[in-house]
Amino acid sequence: MKFFLLALCFLATSLSFSQSSFSEAEAKGVIDTFFEGFHKGDTIQMKSVILGNIVTQTVYASKDGENMVKDGMMDDFIKAIAERPEDQKWEERLLDYKVQIDGNLAHVWTPYEFWFNGDFSHCGANAFTLAKTDDGWKIVHLIDSRRRSSCNQE
Repeated sequence: MKFFLLALCFLATSLSFSQSSFSEAEAKGVIDTFFEGFHKGDTIQMKSVILGNIVTQTVYASKDGENMVKDGMMDDFIKAIAERPEDQKWEERLLDYKVQIDGNLAHVWTPYEFWFNGDFSHCGANAFTLAKTDDGWKIVHLIDSRRRSSCNQE
């Protein structure tokens, strides 16, 4: 009887942990879905992995060398994607993924290069914060850096 109860407890614990786990591959999948939509101009696909009109931020150095933080909203970014002229190709090449997960919180760091109509524009890193919601894992914050110097293209 003790063995049966022990086995039942082990099975129940294993099932409860396996149902709530979130893998690095799944975190990458959320980011890949976002960028697939970005590259195709499919804002519905992008919105499928975003939790509403989240805050976006960009950090950069001004022409005068002043460190800047520019605040924005995801709806404005989505609108820019939707209104992107058809003759413009925006390509963000992700160079790596660094994923950290703790329970229902995840962070994905993606260094990138940005190309405009086939020409190198700038580089930087994206920092995505993801959270588990009742509708699945969603992006809840996005901040990126942008620079033209110290990129591998130079």
